[in-house]
This record gives sequence, C-alpha cells and structure tokens, in this order.
Amino acid sequence: MQHQTQQGTSEQQAVMKEPPQVITVKDHNYLTDMLSWELNAMKKCSHFAAECSDPDVSNALNEAGQMHQRHYQMLLKHCQINNQQALSQMPQPAQTQ
Repeated sequence: MQHQTQQGTSEQQAVMKEPPQVITVKDHNYLTDMLSWELNAMKKCSHFAAECSDPDVSNALNEAGQMHQRHYQMLLKHCQINNQQALSQMPQPAQTQ
C-alpha cells in the first residue's frame, strides 16, 4: 500500500530541465552553503597537494581541487542573476477579494 502511494506521488512531480530564473530565499541559503562547501574542499585539496610528497597523489588532489573550483564557478553563475527583474517577468497569481 505504501509503495503505491510513493509511486503515485513521484509520477506527479515534473522534472526541471534547467534551473529556475528566480532564486528564493531558501534556494539562496542552500546555494550559499554549497559555495562554502566547494570553496572549503578546493582549499583542502590545494593544501594537501602542496604537503604531499608523492607526485601521483599530488596530481590527483590538484585535479580534485580543479573540479571543486569548476563547481564553485557554476554555482556562482546561478547566483549572478537580477532577481528583481526575473520576478517582474513571472506570471502573477490572480488576487481574489
């Protein structure tokens, strides 16, 4: 019975093919956290790559750090939108009195 309920719920949810043009406060807070995590991972990879004496391990850490940097840049791009302009272009719900 529970399986049928979960399956019915998942079928009703639409898949988002691209990020929304408007960032909510909750989205912004989550993006801020993710940026912090990526920056922290990038710094740790850089630090440990410099401390490592094995060149293979050092290269692997540098590659991981570059991956985190790419993720950071991608997330930052999503934060650099004009939220007020995007909000003004969104359809407004009809107000009832």
